[in-house]
Amino acid sequence: MSPPPAQTARQRYLRTMEFRPAEPPFTVPGWIWAETAEQWRRQGWDGRRLSEVFGTDDYFGVEVDFGPCPRFRRQVIEEDAATRTVINDEGILLRELRTHTDTSMPQFLRFPVETEADYGRLAAERLGPRLNRRITPAWRRRVAAAAGSGLPLCCNTGRWGGYFGSLRNLMGLEGLCLAFYDRPALVERMMEERTETMIAAAGAVLDETEIDVFWFWEDMACNHGPLMSPQVFGRFALPHYRRVVDALRRRGVRHFALDSDGRLDGLIDLWLEAGIDFLWPMEAAAGMDVNAVRRRYGRSVALGGGIAKAAVARGGPAMRREVDRVMPLVADGGYIPELDHGVPPDITWPRFRQYMDYLLDRLGRG
Repeated sequence: MSPPPAQTARQRYLRTMEFRPAEPPFTVPGWIWAETAEQWRRQGWDGRRLSEVFGTDDYFGVEVDFGPCPRFRRQVIEEDAATRTVINDEGILLRELRTHTDTSMPQFLRFPVETEADYGRLAAERLGPRLNRRITPAWRRRVAAAAGSGLPLCCNTGRWGGYFGSLRNLMGLEGLCLAFYDRPALVERMMEERTETMIAAAGAVLDETEIDVFWFWEDMACNHGPLMSPQVFGRFALPHYRRVVDALRRRGVRHFALDSDGRLDGLIDLWLEAGIDFLWPMEAAAGMDVNAVRRRYGRSVALGGGIAKAAVARGGPAMRREVDRVMPLVADGGYIPELDHGVPPDITWPRFRQYMDYLLDRLGRG
């Protein structure tokens, strides 16, 4: 008798999300910063996809652009030997370093929405579903291969799929935080637009292909806690999350992921109430302990990330202890072992290879 067919990456991903055994465990190497890639090439990396190098899994992205449509034209306003002042493709005026822009924070100078009139013009010119611009022939050609890929089908909203991060792109952190109290009607108007756009754009994607996981994006916490209180979140954002989740679940979307850095305590209960069932990257440097979250929430939420980058950068015993620390979650299910965000340049290519070799050995994939 011939052996049963091996599970595809998509099947193993779905089994993981449903707390069922996956053989072997679903594993992704994560994404790397541009500066990391430059350094790794000097250290011996041949530039291939990491999933190919290590024989791991990947996602098939079926998303469209959820942001301003059309995007702003990038303009250089002024520059000197060290910095460049630009208007980026999101309409934000900022000053950035001329080199290593991915490993440094820019200085934000002005955001596209300062008044209700600003938002009215922006909404009329660039926001809303605009499906004839988002669903392009090039996108259709790319997703035509989705069904036969054997990979989990991921619809990632990028920096425009949430109710804090996307509004912060429009108003800036200070402007948005004040607007919750000073201009609540404008905040509600902006959130309503995001909801309508996400439902319509994801619905158009579903007309062409399936979606296994829909990713929201927030980045709404720092290392001490969230930037939006649970009370304000519950009043403004929670009803919109529910609308999107309910609408897409009726269309067959199986899972809903949330991407936010920082310490998320205080918001997890509300995200679960909204229908989110996967949290990432569980940033260890901000105090997020995947084992502690599992003890508190059990199997009500799947987790990804949580492996401390600093331990991997040190390598050797520190790295091995960190990988060992998360192995009980792999056995429990509902967990995808991965670094707690992208791979920074202080992790050398030899140290990353050492980490991946050890992780894959512990997972039985070595």
